[in-house]
Amino acid sequence: MAAWLSLSAAVAALDQLSKRWIMDRLEFGEHVEVTNFFDLVLVFNPGAAFSFLADHSGWQRWFFVGLAVVICGWLLVLLRKHQSERLLPFAFAMIIGGAVGNVIDRFLYGAVVDFLYFHIGRYGWPAFNLADSAITLGVVLMVWAQIREARQSAQESPS
Repeated sequence: MAAWLSLSAAVAALDQLSKRWIMDRLEFGEHVEVTNFFDLVLVFNPGAAFSFLADHSGWQRWFFVGLAVVICGWLLVLLRKHQSERLLPFAFAMIIGGAVGNVIDRFLYGAVVDFLYFHIGRYGWPAFNLADSAITLGVVLMVWAQIREARQSAQESPS
């Protein structure tokens, strides 16, 4: 269990270090072109993914903190249950670490710090951060593990 929690802590720490590095170098709203499809930016997202609920009066800050705490608690239970496996605990640890990284932002800044912006011309993906990437990777791996398990169960059951 300690190894998986250490991974979560490392994800949260790397996320916070990357955000601090960006905030030390960019002003709010500033864009730095890295390639013709990727920019570093500094934006604050008070909402969730894709700025969901970002335009509300501030209640969403505590809603997302509470939601993250509940989800992390649930994932910790699952992590304990599956701790001897590899794929699922890795997925859970990534999600927990990413969620903790974004919760820290909500406490410190009232919003999540985003800085990775991919685009094609004027059309772009909403800016995101390392925590969001860890959460996304964790969710994809969770789904993959579930699909893999369902296929194995279907192959083992008599026709």
